[in-house]
Amino acid sequence: MRTCVWLIMLLPLSCVQAQESLFYHDGDPLGTQVQTLPRIPGEYLANANGCAQVDWQQALTLADVTDIALCHNPQTSEVWASARVQAAQLGVAKSAYLPSVTDTVSSNMGVLSPESATRGNPNLNIANSLVASYLLYDFGNRKANVESARQLLLAAGATQSSTVQAVLLNTIVAYYQVQANMAALTAAQQAERAAEESFKAANARYQAGVATPADKLQAQTAYAQLTLQRITIEGALRVANGSLVNLMGLPANLNVTLASSSNEVPPGIVDDVATLIEQAGQRRPDLLASEAQVRAAEASIAASQAASKPTISLGLANNLQDGSQYAANSATTLGVTVSIPLFAGYAPTYRIRAAEATADLRLAQRDRLRLQISLDVWSAYQNLRTALQSVTASNTLLASAEQSYRVAFGRYTAGVGNIIDTLNAQSALATARQQTIQARLNANIARATLAQAIGVLDHAMIQSLPGAKTPGQ
Repeated sequence: MRTCVWLIMLLPLSCVQAQESLFYHDGDPLGTQVQTLPRIPGEYLANANGCAQVDWQQALTLADVTDIALCHNPQTSEVWASARVQAAQLGVAKSAYLPSVTDTVSSNMGVLSPESATRGNPNLNIANSLVASYLLYDFGNRKANVESARQLLLAAGATQSSTVQAVLLNTIVAYYQVQANMAALTAAQQAERAAEESFKAANARYQAGVATPADKLQAQTAYAQLTLQRITIEGALRVANGSLVNLMGLPANLNVTLASSSNEVPPGIVDDVATLIEQAGQRRPDLLASEAQVRAAEASIAASQAASKPTISLGLANNLQDGSQYAANSATTLGVTVSIPLFAGYAPTYRIRAAEATADLRLAQRDRLRLQISLDVWSAYQNLRTALQSVTASNTLLASAEQSYRVAFGRYTAGVGNIIDTLNAQSALATARQQTIQARLNANIARATLAQAIGVLDHAMIQSLPGAKTPGQ
């Protein structure tokens, strides 16, 4: 008898182990993970198979930098984990369609009298209750919960794509900022050398007695100012490098080598702004996520309404009792249970009202986002147009400033010009170089920002941007 009792007590543990080996060998018995995106969707990487090994000995292009950022930036891991959390919630909702089985084992021991305790005859009772139940009908509550969880999973996937595009845009901006600072440093070094030549020319004229001390001091002051400007740009370049490396998911003090860029200008705008706004309404992942949240909120209303209605369940129970003072007995019951909620303190009413208000909130958020997207596209479109026009104007300005400086410096060294004209032309040339670099930086950033505003910032788009490929490739 005692052997049978202990076998009964060990039965639930065996059932749990069998359940784990049968259903949880892959950790996803309901197949919800297949509905999630991979950590980095293939359209955002150069290698569709995933993150490739980085060759740190090679100079990195824009495409290389963005790939590294997506593979190592913690934001992509964070949003992917959030999507997997929502996939698990979908599994929880789906599990309501499966039966539930519970095995309960209890035991108690009592002493009938002091004499029986002395004789070692305790009253040992063992009870085993195995209950299986299945919900037959619930007026659509389960269906609505599954639909809500599915829509939230779609929203999580769209949010993941939105975050990936945001990481891409931030990395592109940081990359172009580094390239612009490199070009600005080169321009500052050229301006510093020009100022040094002007100072040497003024000093030589002063030594020869054909220039005043004021000429020498003015040239020396201009030289010192441009040296300070070069030092400032060197510091800005180091900060920009740290920001870029940090976005790549690496320590900010890590040194990386970037491929030299021709500082070219991105292509012009092909479509009109109305077409781009319409395209953004279909492609922006954050708007797709908002639409899914609206549908999830609408499904939650149906779930809240169904939760206040009756449910019909099928139940099967087996009860086994065994004790030292009487023979073992077993009873099996099969029945149907109808649960009718009569009054719950108005909680169902307020749950429905909360679900309806949440749906209204999600609708308002979607409409606000749609308006914001149209403004994002409009602003990015106009910024790109302005930037492209500024590039053309700055190129004209740079050519004129270079010619003006050559003439002024030539006149001064020939003894027919003055130091003021030379220094003014030198300052105008340095300014024109910096303005040209800034205009090209703005154009490249505006192009990437417009792509992100439309929702098409992926690897194919990045390949069309300046610096994505090695020069000459």
